[in-house]
Amino acid sequence: MASIVKSACPLNCWDSCGFHVTVENDKVIKVEGDPSHPITKGKICGRGRMLETRTNSPERILYPLKKVNGEFKQISWNQALDEIAIQLKEIKDQYGSTAVLHSHDYANNGILKNLDQRFFNAYGGVTELYGSLCWGAGIEAQKWDFGDAYGHEPEDVLNSKNIVVWGRNVARTNMHFYEKLLEAKKKGAKIYVIDPLFNATAKIADEYMSVKPGMDGLLASGIIKEILRLGLEDREFIEHYSYGFEDLEKLIEGISLEKISEMTEVSVEKIQLLAKVFADKPTSTFMGLGLQRYKNGGNTIRLIDALAAVSGNIGIPGGGANYANLQVGQSFDISNLTLSSRKERHRQFSIMKQAEEVLSATNPEIKMIVVTCGNPLTQVPDSSVVEKAFSSVSTLVVIEQFMTDTAQLADYILPTTTSFEEEDLYYSSMYHHYVNYGPKLVLAPEEAKSDLWIWTQLAERLGFGEDFQFSRDQWLEMSLHSLAEKGLTIDELKEQHTLELPVKKVPWSDHQFKTASGKFEFTSMNKGEEGQLTLAVPEESKWNNPLLAEKFPYNLLTIHPLRSNHSQNYHLFSKAPVLKVEVAENITVDKQLQEGDYVRVWNNRGEVKGYLSILPKAHPNTINIDEGIWKRFGGSVNNLTSSGESDNGLGSTLYDCLVNIEKVN
Repeated sequence: MASIVKSACPLNCWDSCGFHVTVENDKVIKVEGDPSHPITKGKICGRGRMLETRTNSPERILYPLKKVNGEFKQISWNQALDEIAIQLKEIKDQYGSTAVLHSHDYANNGILKNLDQRFFNAYGGVTELYGSLCWGAGIEAQKWDFGDAYGHEPEDVLNSKNIVVWGRNVARTNMHFYEKLLEAKKKGAKIYVIDPLFNATAKIADEYMSVKPGMDGLLASGIIKEILRLGLEDREFIEHYSYGFEDLEKLIEGISLEKISEMTEVSVEKIQLLAKVFADKPTSTFMGLGLQRYKNGGNTIRLIDALAAVSGNIGIPGGGANYANLQVGQSFDISNLTLSSRKERHRQFSIMKQAEEVLSATNPEIKMIVVTCGNPLTQVPDSSVVEKAFSSVSTLVVIEQFMTDTAQLADYILPTTTSFEEEDLYYSSMYHHYVNYGPKLVLAPEEAKSDLWIWTQLAERLGFGEDFQFSRDQWLEMSLHSLAEKGLTIDELKEQHTLELPVKKVPWSDHQFKTASGKFEFTSMNKGEEGQLTLAVPEESKWNNPLLAEKFPYNLLTIHPLRSNHSQNYHLFSKAPVLKVEVAENITVDKQLQEGDYVRVWNNRGEVKGYLSILPKAHPNTINIDEGIWKRFGGSVNNLTSSGESDNGLGSTLYDCLVNIEKVN
């Protein structure tokens, strides 16, 4: 007999939805939305629904695999774990524990996925990754400005008179905020969308402004310049609650509005309109992640933060420079889970440049890579170098559910469970402030095991098994320790399935910032010359590299796919996907291309081939290829992208990418 059980989405996504999962005969039959969830209210996206297909797919890896003479052979768990443990011990004894690289990402957002860090810390400390392919430059930028990256609660947007959605297609990536925008619009709020692509969110806007990719920070500086010219700035906030405003004034004086218009390819009239919009507060700003994936990405977010501050939209209901909401994740005691004090050695590689660093590492060289919650062969930039690096080490261990591009290279593949086959807690630090409970709903098929089981077994073989001798409930209680003191317990969460976390719903309302000065910092006090805002533009642009721009005249964007969370679902589509190359209309004229043409897109790093589709109203000279598509379907688009780092070193430059295009006969 079928039953419907409350559960939660594990995907690292803005919305962190509540589920109703239908289970029959120990099998997940259907995934739908939970109408009682306070934010997601019964509506979920196709990516969430695909978790049923993912769980039941006949393509799942169900037994440990070892590569022997270039072919995968099924082996027992005991053999796999014994051999991996022996190699971990020998590597540590001979080279030191940092000869192991832990390459990880966030394919599953469960709290207990942090136990991989506990294992490697108890092992003695390995080479870890820092930074983020996704949002790192913006997070670091807001820490420089505010002291942390906090956002307003979802309902607060209904207090906004004006809403600026900047580089964020919420219709695709944040569907419940999209619905909130519609509600705010019915109440009289005006919506302004700034984006190089005319997307589904732009269709509901009162005004859409197309901007040249990577020039968003410069556009923000132009809006500030016009606000100051009109005398519309918030002098009280600037004089009492900010630091370094004089540096910003001096910077803005050095460029004309006409020059900003020329470089951003946004008209002076629209810049002037936006100045009045921001001054007509409360105006809320919601930033996307793509606009900080450039060499100048941190500076871009900081200039938009500065715009919100100058216009007086910080710390007020209906305002905010909303990028992330780290106070959600800070509610949990992750340090209790990870045992960071157990590290004896420590080394870090940039997540963006992990491949180059593997190839150049000395003292010690990297001898083993262990991949968790990720598919770096598809997702990490400059794919050809990534493949070379991951093929160069003695042992590559991949914990996976499917034969991904990364798994294809592995020496050992350890099959892991899906979210419905294990118990965990889920939250998102991007949008709302609720934590969701995901119970174990069905048994894992064949020999698939949870990550926690794998770490426990390896820990026992390596002599620190006592660090993992806790029940699942004890692990969850450990992560909720500080919340229990506020009356939020694991028992209550299990009963209700969703709990509201104690966060500030309108951050910075007391004007007490977490910066060195205690104020909003236009110039970051502790960063020296680097702390000053600049009018930086993308590395790959005619302004910085005219010869490169002449050879490769088109900006490449690599936005999130509609039906897959990064690379997770492409192989599960009922119809095999193909690589789609979406281009602005002027490119079809320049290159004499037509809808459906088979085209080659290339630069000095590599090439991909796919089928052309015309993007209506896209900014001139802009191309998009959705990220995440596998090699067997024509990818990865990261054959084209750069492994460079953002200006503050914590983010990627995935969108800082020039290419050329031609028809393939």
